[in-house]
Amino acid sequence: MPGCNHCHDQSTFDGMSDAYKRRLWMVIFLNAGMFIVEIFGGAFADSKALQADALDFLGDATTYGLSLYVIGMSITARSRAAMLKGVSLFLMGLWVFSSTVYAFWTDTLPVAELMGGIGFMALAANLASVFLLVNFKDGDANVRSVWLCSRNDAIGNVAVMLAALAVWLLGSRWPDLIVAVMMAGLFLSSAWQILTQALQERKQQNA
Repeated sequence: MPGCNHCHDQSTFDGMSDAYKRRLWMVIFLNAGMFIVEIFGGAFADSKALQADALDFLGDATTYGLSLYVIGMSITARSRAAMLKGVSLFLMGLWVFSSTVYAFWTDTLPVAELMGGIGFMALAANLASVFLLVNFKDGDANVRSVWLCSRNDAIGNVAVMLAALAVWLLGSRWPDLIVAVMMAGLFLSSAWQILTQALQERKQQNA
């Protein structure tokens, strides 16, 4: 009903804030920069966890740009954007999982020192993103998806650094592969949360 839709729009933050938009731009640049660092660093270190994290940075920079674009549009447009992000996270999770399973059959040992150093840089970038967005963590599916992705990144970077330490101590590639699988699971879980909320908002809009 129109009255209910109007109330829902007013009670749910939809990103219509200059402060939020400025912070989102800053987070986009942070993610794009760290994608470049990690994609090359992951290749040099031969780390699946770093490569998974690099892919996550690229996906975040792209989807945050989409989030910025749809701010102020209808609930339908915003929920569609959130659904697209959910699907992309799901596909990322499947890719990371499948490539990590394939890597189980290789014998290459990641370079722990490089993993740890780049992981620390990525953690710093993601903590900065979380700090910038913490006051805007609640909102519609579009806004919520931005927060979930930033939170996931910080969690993933802590896991990468722990994996680097374990690789160094144990002389084994298994910690790197285990963390990559865990990150794939985190992608899939977040995709489910984003898609569920987006579908609920579309149902409310059509009610």
